[in-house]
Amino acid sequence: MNIVKLSISGIKLILQTFLIVSIMPVFAQNKALSEYKGSMIGLKTNIPYWGTASFNAGLEARLAAKWTFEVEAGLNPFSGKNDDGSYGKSMRHLRIHPEIRYWFCEAFHQSFIGLHVPYILYNVSDIKLLGTEGERHQGWGTGIGVSYGYQWLLHKNWNLEATLGVGYLYFGYDRFPCTNCGNKQTDNHKHYFGPTQAAVSLIYMF
Repeated sequence: MNIVKLSISGIKLILQTFLIVSIMPVFAQNKALSEYKGSMIGLKTNIPYWGTASFNAGLEARLAAKWTFEVEAGLNPFSGKNDDGSYGKSMRHLRIHPEIRYWFCEAFHQSFIGLHVPYILYNVSDIKLLGTEGERHQGWGTGIGVSYGYQWLLHKNWNLEATLGVGYLYFGYDRFPCTNCGNKQTDNHKHYFGPTQAAVSLIYMF
């Protein structure tokens, strides 16, 4: 699970971006592949992720003809803390997402499958869709997942990628009431099975 702020605007941006990807012109795939061969590194950013007020970037490197390794990072530094010490809505987090990928055609072109081991530090408050309505959860999470994605060649130096992943995540966190965040209520642990990744990324190739 990419742990992001699932606001209405963020959901709309994700849906709109996937719609654009789904109707991309077929001619983009008909360009001569000779223009694109030889790329070794891709610098990317997840477009819908920006809709959650999270800075994010990733770097992917070719290891072999059909293998690449990617590391993505996301940061939301906004705590939502009020002047009286209480917390409003917040999706503060630091997320690291390493993934190794196998490409069915060649690296950075068409379909791939991946294996990822994400890690996240978070301080989430009053987000209903994440189960923190009226309270704050502060902790960490990690796990393992698999993904499937597709990459389109837009230009000699530009690609577009869509990917989805599912897997298992373990969370350990402290639970606080938002109105009195200095008093910890309980220590908690959670096991999660479900989506672990969702991205539509714009990539600059080197």
